[in-house]
Amino acid sequence: MIEAHLKKLRVRDRIGSEEEAAIRAAISDVRRIRTDITVVRRGQELNECLLLLDGWMTRNRDMADGQQQISELQFCGDFVDLHGFTLKRLDHNVTSLTPCKVAVVPHENFRKLLERFPHLARVYWMMTNIDASIHREWTASLGRRPALNRMAHLFCEIYERLRIVGQTSGNSYEFPLTQQELSECLGLTSVHVNRTLQELRKRGLIEVHRRQTTIPDLPALQAVAEFDTDYLYLERRAR
Repeated sequence: MIEAHLKKLRVRDRIGSEEEAAIRAAISDVRRIRTDITVVRRGQELNECLLLLDGWMTRNRDMADGQQQISELQFCGDFVDLHGFTLKRLDHNVTSLTPCKVAVVPHENFRKLLERFPHLARVYWMMTNIDASIHREWTASLGRRPALNRMAHLFCEIYERLRIVGQTSGNSYEFPLTQQELSECLGLTSVHVNRTLQELRKRGLIEVHRRQTTIPDLPALQAVAEFDTDYLYLERRAR
């Protein structure tokens, strides 16, 4: 049930069998969530963490003019609201992009897990730091990267994050984002997104068809994006 989450952790550190069993035991419930449901609302008091087992979610902010900015994508294996364990509320919404399945870990269970296994406390601290690193990279994209590089960078990031949890097939992966949702990730208009997507296709860097993305030449796409995996911290180190 949590295999993708364990793969994500084990890319970066060693997780022992006793620790794995304790993570599994901390789960109190499994829920299914429909598409376009706000599962955590900004400012909501939190007493549980949600581990995404299947599907895609977003971190997002609603703006006063009715627009939305997506600040991060969440995939299978991600805790979507781990920050809420210490903050007890979030400054953004978490919304389902697709039908999703989540495992529920009450904060009390999580507290006991971290107290029993200080190593896991360091591992999950690392994971929240990586979330912050991803946010900084998105900020750099929004502020400084041209549209073509910005879009290429996002496609590269999605590929790497899905690859480490076994959600890619060769250089292909599921891609449920609409062009409107892509515009909300990239801070571009839908028209600009369409034009940029067509340019990537024209250059033979991206193929998007029926909710599936294929990257024919990954090194070429990474070169356009100036993509470096350093900010994802994919090396294994003892914590």
